Amino acid sequence: MDPISQGALGAITAGSLAKEKTELRLAVLTGWAGGMLADADIFIRSETDPLLTIEYHRHFSHALLFIPVGGLVCAGLLWIVLCGRKKFLPLLLYSTVGYATAGLLDACTSYGTRLLWPFSDMRVAWNIISIVDPVFTLTILLLLAISVKRRAARWSRIACLFALGYLGLGVLQNARAARLQSELISSRGHDRGVSMETVRPSIGNLVLWRSVYRHGGMYHVDAVRLGFPGGRRVFEGVAVEALDLESLMRGVSKDSVLASDLERFEHFSAGYLARHPAQEDVVGDLRYAMVPNSVLPLWGIRYDPTQSDSHVKFEHFRDAGPERRRELLRMLFDSGDL
Repeated sequence: MDPISQGALGAITAGSLAKEKTELRLAVLTGWAGGMLADADIFIRSETDPLLTIEYHRHFSHALLFIPVGGLVCAGLLWIVLCGRKKFLPLLLYSTVGYATAGLLDACTSYGTRLLWPFSDMRVAWNIISIVDPVFTLTILLLLAISVKRRAARWSRIACLFALGYLGLGVLQNARAARLQSELISSRGHDRGVSMETVRPSIGNLVLWRSVYRHGGMYHVDAVRLGFPGGRRVFEGVAVEALDLESLMRGVSKDSVLASDLERFEHFSAGYLARHPAQEDVVGDLRYAMVPNSVLPLWGIRYDPTQSDSHVKFEHFRDAGPERRRELLRMLFDSGDL
């Protein structure tokens, strides 16, 4: 998730273990640093290889096996900054606890996190919370502020319970979205031939979800709204031709730079590839869009199949204009039943 959410979750987790008054603020500060440190991987980049950044973001630094190393590095840096004025072992405990939350929280999103590195390159994505969720983040920040002001660890523990409850709600909403997607697939007579399917929350909420499934050679993209406790609704989108690695590699040397880039992007996007509807030379990651039933991707790669020795270009297509925002808000607050 965003760095503020990462830091805040690390802070409340460490703060919940602190001794009242004497170590709470130290625990919060250290846990916040630990929660954010894993995202230092964004500095791994290359001027010549645009995919290096997305390849190594949420890579080894977010792995479960790396938690003790990350905690040790964080504690060591803080001990040096504090000139040894604080005992090292409490710093190590709080920084490790904070660091441990980073990979797990990121795995709750749909971006993909290599939790099992180096044993597996699988990008774990539980699809239960958006990469930005104001309700989640602001509530935790409020409870954290109360905890720090009152020097009371119980408010950090309340914040932890809220975070677990909110993520649990995401699990429930994910199951409801998957159930509605299955009903939609059946209503279209697509029960047979579905090879890929996913549901994931749209930006900033747990009410409006993006549904993508592949039937034959087409991806079908829709939005589903899941109110509380009822209020189910489908906003039908469009179908777009599916791309796979084999079709992208046609005519491209398997040992070329371009072939390697195509394989890397296909792995990053979990195979959800489709051409940008307005730019033929752009292949988009169909998992994400500003409007949940749109096939306009948030990002993608631009490539020329005749330039096999050149890296692809990684580009963003964030269209957050007034029309897009109105469409998103209309879906989010339209509570009509299915």
